[in-house]
Amino acid sequence: MGDNTASKRRVYINLPKKYMADLAEHYELDHGLVIKELNPCLNEGYIRAYFREWGTVTACKIKKCSKNKSMAYVRFSAEDEADRADWAGPHFIGGTEVEVKRVVSPKMEEDSEEEITTAPAIPRPRRSMGLGYILEDAQWLDDEEDE
Repeated sequence: MGDNTASKRRVYINLPKKYMADLAEHYELDHGLVIKELNPCLNEGYIRAYFREWGTVTACKIKKCSKNKSMAYVRFSAEDEADRADWAGPHFIGGTEVEVKRVVSPKMEEDSEEEITTAPAIPRPRRSMGLGYILEDAQWLDDEEDE
């Protein structure tokens, strides 16, 4: 019984890029990022929206570490998307700088419920203002100028 539950747990491996190719010869890999030092008030939708600029986010999981901090795993559909997101740092999510680690993980068959919530790679209309708000439509600004 103990081995069965252990096999369902995802393993995140942080290693230099040159060794990822060797690991990929033996395992089919998922590519992603582990984000530490996150504001615990942020949800998965916010994290997905932040990272979709660099590619298709296929999974996003948040875990509360303490009262003041949480961490997240963001999985991308391709290796180059995860690389671009990693290299775009430093990342400021929800107004604070976070620590981002590039990771790989052996693919798991139990990911069917995660695959349902995939988000397509759609460029964001505007960057976050750092306050947790994204300015989608500024037409109300034009109304004031007309007066």
